[in-house]
Amino acid sequence: MRRYEKILLLAVFIATFFVNNWVILPDIMECRNIVTAREMVYDGHWLIPTMNGELRLEKPPLPTWIVAAVEMVSPDDIVMQRAMSGLAALLLVCYVWLLARRVLRIDPLLPALLLCTCYNIILMGRTATWDIYCHAFMMGAIYHLSAGLLAERRRVGCFVVAGVYMGLSLMSKGPVSLYALFVPYLIAFVWLYRPAMRGKWMPVVVMVVVALVVGGWWYAYVYLFRADAMAQVVGKESGSWLNHNVRPWYYYWKFFLETGVWSLLLLSALLMPLWKRECRRSKGYMFSLVWTLAVLVLLSLLPEKKSRYLLPILIPASLTMAFLLARWQQLFAGRRATTDDRVLFRVNAGLVGVAVVTVPIAGWLFIGRTGAMPALLFGVVAVVMVGVAVYVGYAAVRLRPRALLYAVTALFVVAECMVLPYIDGIVNTPDRSSIRATRDMAGLSGLPFYRNSAQTMRIEIAYEAGRKILPLDLSRADSLRAKLPCVLVTKSPPEEEVARELWPGLQVTRIGYYDDNRVARGHRRYDAHEFCHYVTLVSIKNE
Repeated sequence: MRRYEKILLLAVFIATFFVNNWVILPDIMECRNIVTAREMVYDGHWLIPTMNGELRLEKPPLPTWIVAAVEMVSPDDIVMQRAMSGLAALLLVCYVWLLARRVLRIDPLLPALLLCTCYNIILMGRTATWDIYCHAFMMGAIYHLSAGLLAERRRVGCFVVAGVYMGLSLMSKGPVSLYALFVPYLIAFVWLYRPAMRGKWMPVVVMVVVALVVGGWWYAYVYLFRADAMAQVVGKESGSWLNHNVRPWYYYWKFFLETGVWSLLLLSALLMPLWKRECRRSKGYMFSLVWTLAVLVLLSLLPEKKSRYLLPILIPASLTMAFLLARWQQLFAGRRATTDDRVLFRVNAGLVGVAVVTVPIAGWLFIGRTGAMPALLFGVVAVVMVGVAVYVGYAAVRLRPRALLYAVTALFVVAECMVLPYIDGIVNTPDRSSIRATRDMAGLSGLPFYRNSAQTMRIEIAYEAGRKILPLDLSRADSLRAKLPCVLVTKSPPEEEVARELWPGLQVTRIGYYDDNRVARGHRRYDAHEFCHYVTLVSIKNE
């Protein structure tokens, strides 16, 4: 790998996963993870996790332990918490790079840059959730298992490392990546590479044992000490997979859109072998293609479907697209390309060029004319975008696949480094008055927070408040008075939720009304019921 390519890849890694990762507010999944991590640190619930005071056994704790470790070193630091996810994403891309270089024998820079310019990879690498961890560790297992299976001599170390990574994946999100990434890989690998297994069955057994030990000890611990809770969680999760967000089998037909700007390229890469015999002769190309389609089929078989579940398909998809780019690069350099190859590449480049040209226009409509970004900086970004569009045109005319990839990568780097900070004012309303403000109120320090047990509460509210908000029966005098002094967080004014006969003898101090909606009033996603709360200090009235 040439030095300039190493520098390029390092710069892309930093821009993609770490620069300006504070901009987007934490979503519900991040809040669940971070709240659970806080209670690990401050309540000591490391092995039997809780979330807002209630058992949280739905997800294995490895990613939460990582966030908790950050909380111990740098409390309430969303930048550092997300940086850990960025490191996991970096691990994922590095193992894709290694698999491409040492197993598939293709230019590894191609799939690495393609993966770093897929929207879902960028998003998951910038949020402190579970998904990126389980797939990153499983990708490590896949690489080391491939190296062990294809080695001429028995390399037990490869299988042991593969087992460790597989176990870490199980500890990150259970069998999700095992089903969605590893099983499709195994189907494609056995079919296309047909590895010789003589002398390797015992290392495979060792791998499985190591994976079960590393990935199963926590489940065994919980089963021993909280078997009832574990059984309830298993039943709940099984029911969710069968009955929650149930979609038809063809729901993922738009899977190629998950690659964003590379949607047409992915379709081209998947369809090319249908009429190009030389593509079908490439073992690596067909392996990545079958792997991609196997992921799609297995995910489509599950009743529960969500767009974010398509994250693992981007991994083999990046390899499939890389093979097509490498093929085009070789054909164009040797002047052996057919007309349909040239036309298809130029159509792909043309579509990318159109997307690039629309960026400055969209930027002006949503950022530039609102004054959210300084005019001079917007001008610089617009000039860079025009330059990228010109370079895409050059790549299309001169048939330069690598130049096209570099142009799109530059577009993403500029957006992440220069534009992303100014997205904050667009995606997050400036009128937001968060319950986070109660964290710094000296009069509330050390007091317990409660909510009406008859109502639900979004976990985002507990995250913003920075403390547990436990359920309390506000209809019973003994229930409330036993907790005084305390702070009530209610969706309606407290006098509407607390039984009237309980008010005599109480000192009530209104702290404020807080709106944690991320969108402005009038927006279709504005929800006054779930995100708006009254905060009230209640104590015994001094006679």
